[in-house]
Amino acid sequence: MPPKKTKKQEASDDAQEEPVLLEPIDENTPKIEMKPVENWKPKTNLGKKVQNKEITDIDEILDNGTTLLEQEIVDSLIASESELLMIGQAKGKFGGGQRRIFRQTQKKTREGNKPKFTTMAVVGNKNGYVGIGVGKSKETVPAREKALKNAKLNIFKIARGSGSWESNSTDPTSIPFAVTGKCGSVKITLMPAPKGKGLCVEKECAKVLALAGIKDVWSKTEGQTKNKMNLIFACEDALKKLISTKVRPNDIQTLAYQEGTIKTM
Repeated sequence: MPPKKTKKQEASDDAQEEPVLLEPIDENTPKIEMKPVENWKPKTNLGKKVQNKEITDIDEILDNGTTLLEQEIVDSLIASESELLMIGQAKGKFGGGQRRIFRQTQKKTREGNKPKFTTMAVVGNKNGYVGIGVGKSKETVPAREKALKNAKLNIFKIARGSGSWESNSTDPTSIPFAVTGKCGSVKITLMPAPKGKGLCVEKECAKVLALAGIKDVWSKTEGQTKNKMNLIFACEDALKKLISTKVRPNDIQTLAYQEGTIKTM
């Protein structure tokens, strides 16, 4: 029989083990296809009302502050799109690894290294509604599914407006006024921009703004912006202030202020 290893030898063997990815990652296709609502059996009263067509507009839910507990409610009321955000980074020489959709951490134990994956997804209809969610799991696929589900449950409404007070444009392609969001040491300020300027903001935040329906914006950031999760959460905090900020009735027409979906006549 081979001799038993001491605790020091076992600890050294565990330290030499390399982290193992439990599942191959395909980062070339970060978008997730939305599944149609089929064979849905709602468990909440709100879900039953949506299924019975008693509630046909998501504004009735969001304006009342009702908590969403079933992702099928959002699938039934909004034709949304989703995308995974690049919040992680692969190992590279001098810290220059390629960006990836998974943020990997691992715990050192006597049994070996136990990896854990974190993902962040954004869901929106490109017309006034957006949601951001985070998913964590020991495997990659459950982490993505959790992030997508939480993004749907955290969906909220934003306000849009004309980006330039000098023009008489009534097309709400930007935000009505400047807002500032904060998370940790990161602070981001979103400022209105004239039509045709584009999204002058960090790439991952630009994905969030695009799915929200904002086409033109200026931005300014402060703090440790390398932490992508804090930066995205700060952007989410800024977008939520667009609705919570009160607007005088006289300025609604001047700013081309509109909440939620822009309804065409």
